[in-house]
Amino acid sequence: MFVDSHCHLDRLDPGTHGGDLAAALDAARARDVRQFLAIAVTLEDTSALADIARDHDDVVISAGVHPLHSLAEEPSVAAVKDAAERVGAVAIGECGLDYHYIDKAPDSVPSREVQRERFRRQLVAASELGLPVIVHTREARDDTLALIREHIDPAVGGVLHCFTEDLDMAREAVRHGFFISLSGIVTFRNAESLRDLARRLPLDRLLIETDSPYLAPVPHRGKPNEPAWVVEVAECIAVERDISIEEVAAQTTANFYRLFRAAAPEAPADVRDALRSAGLV
Repeated sequence: MFVDSHCHLDRLDPGTHGGDLAAALDAARARDVRQFLAIAVTLEDTSALADIARDHDDVVISAGVHPLHSLAEEPSVAAVKDAAERVGAVAIGECGLDYHYIDKAPDSVPSREVQRERFRRQLVAASELGLPVIVHTREARDDTLALIREHIDPAVGGVLHCFTEDLDMAREAVRHGFFISLSGIVTFRNAESLRDLARRLPLDRLLIETDSPYLAPVPHRGKPNEPAWVVEVAECIAVERDISIEEVAAQTTANFYRLFRAAAPEAPADVRDALRSAGLV
C-alpha cells in the first residue's frame, strides 16, 4: 500500500473528478493508496478537514498555520494546542519558514520575525502535545534548523515536507529525528539533485507525498495534482534506488506510521497487524 503523507484535500481543483472528493479518493484507493494525511494551512481549516476525516476512515488531519499566510492576530501556543486537540490532529503543521518572497514582495507576506515567532509557537505546541511537526522550509535553512534544534524532541521529530533543499540539510534534519518527504518535484527534469538525495538518504527516513493540488508529477505536469499520483513519486524513487516499488511502498508506509503514531489506529486492519508485529503500535 501507499500513503499520501501530505495532501490538501479541502483545496483540490474543481476540475479533479468533477470536484468530487470522494471520487478523487476512490481513484487513489484503486491504486492502493490507503491512507491520506490532509494538511491544514490555517487553524480555521481544521473544522472542514475534521468533517472530511469523519466521512472517510482513511483520512487523518493536521492543525497548523502556514508561514506565508497573513493573519490579523498570531495564534498563541494555547490556541494551536486547542485546535489540534479539538479535531484529533495527528501532527502540527503545515508550519515553518519561507523567505523566498520576502525581498520580492515584502508587503504581501509575513516578515522573517513574524514567521520565526509563529514557527516557534507551533514547535512549542507540538512539543507539549507530543505530536510531530510538518515543516515547510524554503530559503531559510539556518533558521529552520536552529528552531528545530531548540524546540523539538528527536524522539517525536517531524518531517521536512516537499523537500527541495540540499543533502546536507536533509542529513542534519535526520540527525534531529526528522523524515524527508519527496513530492512530484523529484520527477521533474531539472530535479537531478533531488533524485540524488532520493538515492543517498536512508530509505527508512523517506516519506512520499503529492502536496495536491500542487506540483503534479511527470507525466501529469500542468494538471491539478491528486492523491492517486503519489504512486508516480514512489516509482521514481524505486527507479533511482534500483529497488522494487513494493519495497518503496512498504518502507515509506512503515515510516509514516512510525512518525505519525496517532494515525496508526486509523490504519487498515491488515496494516495494523503488520505494525503490531513490527512493534510500531
